Parts: sequence; structure tokens; C-alpha cells
Amino acid sequence: MSNSPLNGLNVAILATDGVEEVELVQPRDAVQKAGATTTLVALTHGDIQAMNNDVEAGNTFGVDRVVADVSPDDFDALILPGGTTNPDKLRTDSAAVDFVRRFVGSGKPVGVICHGPWTLVEADVVRGRTLTSYPSIRTDIRNAGGTVVDQEVVVDNGLVSSRNPDDLPAFCEAIVDQFSKAASVG
Repeated sequence: MSNSPLNGLNVAILATDGVEEVELVQPRDAVQKAGATTTLVALTHGDIQAMNNDVEAGNTFGVDRVVADVSPDDFDALILPGGTTNPDKLRTDSAAVDFVRRFVGSGKPVGVICHGPWTLVEADVVRGRTLTSYPSIRTDIRNAGGTVVDQEVVVDNGLVSSRNPDDLPAFCEAIVDQFSKAASVG
């Protein structure tokens, strides 16, 4: 289908309890609508609890794969949604941090929003990169060697970042665009 630029792509969404629901659902839906298959990768089997506005329980989502059992080779692109609790838990899990480090190192595209860059900081992959994020973690990014700008969407060599849920329309458009470039190469 000519309207499906991501046909055949498998996109990992790395998330755990505390993920901001809209930052999981809207990017997932955007890449699926563009033809990709998505795989929810988490720390453990079962379901993860999403949140709305960080404090109100949202829906639960069934985990497809556990991060300790996957490799960047299994996927064509990665989405790292935010919420404050989600990336805070991910950055303390060695398997999650290693997966993100190896994924970014592979050169495959990554979309990250809101507090999601915390995991990138822990994986030591923001050095020399330009990105945006939720304001409260910008110092962490700078301290890890990244450059932070306050823009709706920033694309730096396949790394797509946005600040918050208000940026989701532009973020979703940018990840589909960047992921499709990877599809045309692969």
C-alpha cells in the first residue's frame, strides 16, 4: 500500500508501570496506522499500569515481550514514552538501560517524549546530541553532554524528541517520517 510507509517494520515500545497513557497510545496508533507492527516491551510479563497526568490510573496494557529477552536486532525502531514513573523505573533496570544503549548505538531511529530521555541519559547516549524534553529533566540531559532546545519536535540523526503530550501530533508525524526513512534503507 502506498499509504503505508512503515509496512513490514517492527517497532518496540519500551514502557513499564507509570507510563503516561497518551504518550504510549498515540505514537503506537500512529505507527500502526502507517503500517508498522508494534511490540510492547516491559520489565516483566503481564500488564503495565498506565497513568493519566502522572497521578490518575489509566488503562492497563498487556506486555508482549520482556526487555531481558529482546535484542535491538528484533526491531526496526524504538519508542520511549514518558510519564515520570515509567522512565524512572526503566533507568534503574540494567536490562532496559543496556537495550536502549545498544538500540541507539545501532543507528536505528528512536522516538522519545517528555520524561523519556531519562533512560537515554542513564544509557549515556545523549552526549553530542540535540534534543528536547520536559523542562524538569533538561539539566540531566545537559549534564550528560546533550544539548537541549525548547521546541515542539527535534530530530537529530534519527533521534526524535518532544516535550510533552501537547506535542504529540507533531511527534507522531516526525516518528512516522523518521521510521519510514529507516524502512527505505532496510
